[in-house]
Amino acid sequence: MTSDFSFKNPVFAQFAFYAGIVILKTLAMSLATAYHRITKKVFINPEDNPGGKVTPNDPDVERIRRCHLNDLENVVPFVLIGGLYVLTGPSAHAAALHFRIFAAARIFHTISYLFALPQPCRALSFVVGYMATASMAVNVIRSGVM
Repeated sequence: MTSDFSFKNPVFAQFAFYAGIVILKTLAMSLATAYHRITKKVFINPEDNPGGKVTPNDPDVERIRRCHLNDLENVVPFVLIGGLYVLTGPSAHAAALHFRIFAAARIFHTISYLFALPQPCRALSFVVGYMATASMAVNVIRSGVM
């Protein structure tokens, strides 16, 4: 018998792939924040700046930080719910659809956030990714009570 959390399980393999993508994207946001802080000399802790000056409110750095926070608020639930969703035994097609929609929505959300695309670009990408995670959560809950 194959474990649900084995790469021989096509649902888990798809989940691991797309979870890896959105986690790497989230990690990249940390590097983007650090890069902009260093190049713009925007420091929030005096020990980080050789001059000891604190400059916490640069609009570019804050935009990247907000995008990163939004990733954390959405990618963590996706990874947790997605892992449980794998255990519900969904069809490989339905699962791949959930995972792909979420990953694409998060990537587009980041692009629309960082390049300040006009609304409703960012809002729609947020809602689409949110709904993919919510759909998996409903499936997990339904499987748990049956």
